[in-house]
Amino acid sequence: MNSLFVAWRPPMPDPTGWRPVGQLVHDGGLYRFWYTRGARKPGFCPFPQMEDLNKVYESDELFPLFANRLLPQSRPEYEAYLRWSGFDIHNPPDPIVVLGVTEGIRQTDAVEVFPCPVPDAEGCYRNKFFLHGIQWLPDAAIKRIERLKPDEQLKLMLDLQNDFDPNAVAVRTETERMLIGYVPRYLAHDVWQLIQKCDLDFIRLHVDRVNEDAPLQNRVLCRMHACWPEGFRPCSGEDFTPIPAGAPAHCMV
Repeated sequence: MNSLFVAWRPPMPDPTGWRPVGQLVHDGGLYRFWYTRGARKPGFCPFPQMEDLNKVYESDELFPLFANRLLPQSRPEYEAYLRWSGFDIHNPPDPIVVLGVTEGIRQTDAVEVFPCPVPDAEGCYRNKFFLHGIQWLPDAAIKRIERLKPDEQLKLMLDLQNDFDPNAVAVRTETERMLIGYVPRYLAHDVWQLIQKCDLDFIRLHVDRVNEDAPLQNRVLCRMHACWPEGFRPCSGEDFTPIPAGAPAHCMV
């Protein structure tokens, strides 16, 4: 993972206005950032010190916009922060890898980062993500989440009647069919395609780990496995297309 898309969420009451607005790449020791066409839609303002939508920004160090989304090593909960995401605390990965799993979420703004999925060595779709939307669930669902076990199988369900997001994908327990969260919105469109094009027996979602001491946004880490359908191209819509000339038009592996 050396490439992340940057998403921006408009303020309420427009919960469906989420869109990618940029891409961050770490390649050859150099960090590069450029805006995508999603940044041209109404409501978005360029990030501080990155006001030119037509420019490719370069730096030897991670840009402050993203560095500030990593927990400092000086914080007492730093080791737990790595553990929540399944990383080796004695061998921390590249910061961009950490951002790709933690999503760089901060309570003070509406920006998230996420990796573009790529096929694994067997040509399959594999991905890890934290469950979203837990904070909106009733107490019964929270208590069920507390009882989740590693490797427990979960179910994906298209939430066709969701009033806030028609593309939402719900995650439920296999036994009670209890709603325990949602697939991150940045993955929902792709998951819809996988559900429609893959044999359902080859789409699996499991609990990777449950972090009892973590904030709700980092409470349940899931892993997903599915086929990679012919012609499937994640992160390929208009909003993902780079604005600057010369910027790569596809996810970098």
